[in-house]
Amino acid sequence: MENVFYGRVQALRALMRENGWDAVILTGSDPHASEYPAPRWKQVEWLTGFTGEAGDVVVTAGHAGLWTDTRYFIQAVRQLEGTGVELHKMRVPEQIPIPQWLASLQMEAPVVAVDGLCQTVAAVQALQEAVPGVKVVPVPDILSSLWEERPPIPCTPIITLGEDLCGESREERLRWLRKWLLRQEADAILLTSLDEIAWLLNVRGQDIDYNPFVISYLLVTLEDAFWFVRKEGFEETDPETEASFSELQADGITICDYSAISFTLGSLRENGVERLCTDPSGLNVSLRQLLEGEEGPIILDGNSPVALRKAVKNSVEIEGMREAHLEDGLVMEQFLYWLETHAGQVNEWEAACMLGRLRSGVSGYRGDSFETISAYGPSAALPHYVTPRSGSALLEARGLYLVDSGGQYLFGTTDITRTVPLGPCTPLERKDYTLVLKGHIGLAMAVFPRGTAGCQIDALAREPLWRHKRNFGHGTGHGVGFFLGVHEGPQDIRQNFNSQPLEPGMICSNEPGLYREGMHGVRHENVVLVRPVGDNEFGSFLGFETLTLCHLDTSCLELGLLTAEEREWLNTYNERVYRTLSPRLEPHVAGWLRKKTRPV
Repeated sequence: MENVFYGRVQALRALMRENGWDAVILTGSDPHASEYPAPRWKQVEWLTGFTGEAGDVVVTAGHAGLWTDTRYFIQAVRQLEGTGVELHKMRVPEQIPIPQWLASLQMEAPVVAVDGLCQTVAAVQALQEAVPGVKVVPVPDILSSLWEERPPIPCTPIITLGEDLCGESREERLRWLRKWLLRQEADAILLTSLDEIAWLLNVRGQDIDYNPFVISYLLVTLEDAFWFVRKEGFEETDPETEASFSELQADGITICDYSAISFTLGSLRENGVERLCTDPSGLNVSLRQLLEGEEGPIILDGNSPVALRKAVKNSVEIEGMREAHLEDGLVMEQFLYWLETHAGQVNEWEAACMLGRLRSGVSGYRGDSFETISAYGPSAALPHYVTPRSGSALLEARGLYLVDSGGQYLFGTTDITRTVPLGPCTPLERKDYTLVLKGHIGLAMAVFPRGTAGCQIDALAREPLWRHKRNFGHGTGHGVGFFLGVHEGPQDIRQNFNSQPLEPGMICSNEPGLYREGMHGVRHENVVLVRPVGDNEFGSFLGFETLTLCHLDTSCLELGLLTAEEREWLNTYNERVYRTLSPRLEPHVAGWLRKKTRPV
């Protein structure tokens, strides 16, 4: 029987022949360069069956390839079987990115079609620089003629957040942005990234699973703001959304149809916008086409200032994040107590459901921040394992279980991973568990000069693993939003070069790991706040405050591998967890936690 995805690739090739395209590039993103697209834009998944969160596809007459990173290698091999699509590995020394791969084909003046709505200006520029004579053809919704019953553009209820939660009003944030525009000698800025729009307007929605975003564009001028958000086909708007629109309109925000962005961008100059700021890393090429030409404004390309401003949390946001991690810690300890008393009786899916039920009991809970990874034994060797609803593995009373999860709360976003010994562990499991924890502690204890970028301290989490000839392929840390995306930039902590310094008020994850295919996986993750730790004649120094409150299990440690300083950090952290959480836990859970946090 022909694989359904193989058939879809062949149908795309037929479309290519009809139009004279030598190649088609599809991204795993949407018109807003989102990490997690809504179902309408899951084109890579529809075409190939690959469900990972990061993957791009190239189809030529003789080859179909999926480009993804180390988190998804095992998953991709399994899901691509029988599709005719070949895995191309990224974030490995021998990687060949898509532009360079296409260049290696040495096609003469190739015609490459892309989905104009889902391909960024920056990606197309990289393609044009790498492939001599390439002609890039942007085709909006390129798969629509093949994709029957394609999901619509989502439209979910919209809420507004007050200054009491966000620390700033939308008027203040718009005032700041307009001052920035004046410094750039610009008339307007077009924002396309959904998290930036949500932050600037203090709005939240549910258009994308696990992300409180609203599918929309925002044009901010020196005098006005136009939010392109109303969706065609949704005649009735819920009362909460209408109330939100009324509040926004009272603050000077003009509410427009989502589709009206095309008309507006085509007439900017005649409406007084001579100089427009855009971010090519997030702007799609179809919108860019509307801006180009003699009648369009002068385009000022550069990084959006909103991303960095959003990443540096204010005092209200920081306190909200502390509250979120306190509430989440209480949930986690209840879950881990339940887990220990049910080992051998429940499977991965049932454990994930229990954790979700516990989180849903928290006042202010608005859903999970990503799909819970509940992985036992070999399943945990896939860093982004998708827990199956049926047929998931039984959690046996031995070995390691990994659970990576998080919550969205009105007052913050959480992300936590715990690797849990469910019973006796092998010497290899114990050593791997301990080495990853050493890396986690090494980064948690870091002190570094102001101006240091995350890539400059990434090795602190890897050195204990490298010393024992071990490593992991994913990043060590990512930014975390305030009731926004669980992943945000511009900062990160990873080996890839990123010059963005870590600044006080930024919130990041600390999550080294180790994965052995067919055996087990280990990851220890807390969320940390960058904070000042002192000034002297050598400069200003920064460090981390760990926000996550949940004990780190010591039962399977190889204590001989820990230094005295590492033991002190671990004991201090676990004691802090106990003293902070135990007053709010039921006595039997508090008693259990006391045993779990005894010093080593």
